[in-house]
Amino acid sequence: MNTKSTREAAMLAITEAARRDDKIVIISPDAVAAARATRFREEFPDRVIEVGIAEQDAVDIAAGLATTGMKPIVVSYAGFLTMRACEMIRTFIAYPGLNVKLIGLNGGMLGGEREGVTHQFYEDVGILRSMPGVKILTPADAQQAYEAAKAMMALEGPAYLRLGSGREPEVFPEGTPYAFGKIREVKRYGDDVAIFASGFIMNRAIEALEQLHAEGVDGTLIDVSTVKPLDSQGVAEVLRRTDCAVAVEDHNIYGGMSSAICEAACHYHPCKVRRLGLMDIYPRSGKAAALLDAYGLAVRDIVDAAKDAMAKE
Repeated sequence: MNTKSTREAAMLAITEAARRDDKIVIISPDAVAAARATRFREEFPDRVIEVGIAEQDAVDIAAGLATTGMKPIVVSYAGFLTMRACEMIRTFIAYPGLNVKLIGLNGGMLGGEREGVTHQFYEDVGILRSMPGVKILTPADAQQAYEAAKAMMALEGPAYLRLGSGREPEVFPEGTPYAFGKIREVKRYGDDVAIFASGFIMNRAIEALEQLHAEGVDGTLIDVSTVKPLDSQGVAEVLRRTDCAVAVEDHNIYGGMSSAICEAACHYHPCKVRRLGLMDIYPRSGKAAALLDAYGLAVRDIVDAAKDAMAKE
């Protein structure tokens, strides 16, 4: 399968936006190269603020700039941003509702294959999802990351864009629409079971849907590219048709997309939902594909979870 960089795609969208809006500025805690923001820096050298390895300072500076009408974007590794600067995001950006955008790199096991377990982050969505007013975008590939970055820049208030390592599988054709705040039906064979997938594991969810179809199970695959605000009504509509589901994410099962799906199910249409993600464990370092297989996110795991969800006992 071909791969393409979500980092480069998102930064291209931001650079294009910056050509039209001179209020856009990037704050970097030693992350310009990692975020593939070098082109932005070359084109707008006076609109990049490099603070060194100091994520808390980066967020505080972004908050200050936002109060003046600037449109700051903080780029860093997902965990360093959401954990080291967690209080600053909560108190100085989320609480006052400032127009600051956050971009997290190396989301999930797939995201950190080059640096290992210390640079794989599977708590970031859960952390930020608990903060009132913070929007969370989880595109599935580079093409969608480009569209998600454009959508994020059009939003008011704090938002978080989750990106990967820069080698994400290409799954959707050019021109695939992206609608912030809405789920999207990727493919529908029938209503035996729903598969909700979020982020760069989408290629496996697609393969699982096809495998289920080959085994006589006609399901529906849904792309959850906005985790917050979740399209709860859209989720409920799918669940009413299928009455069972699997929620698949490269994230800890606590607090992420699968938790959001279960909350929507409890409120709108109680039914059996199987969750696939990291089951309250820290994985080892390793190659991305091998890690996903080892920790319950193989295609066969999705297929088996779908069949289990269909079993009503």
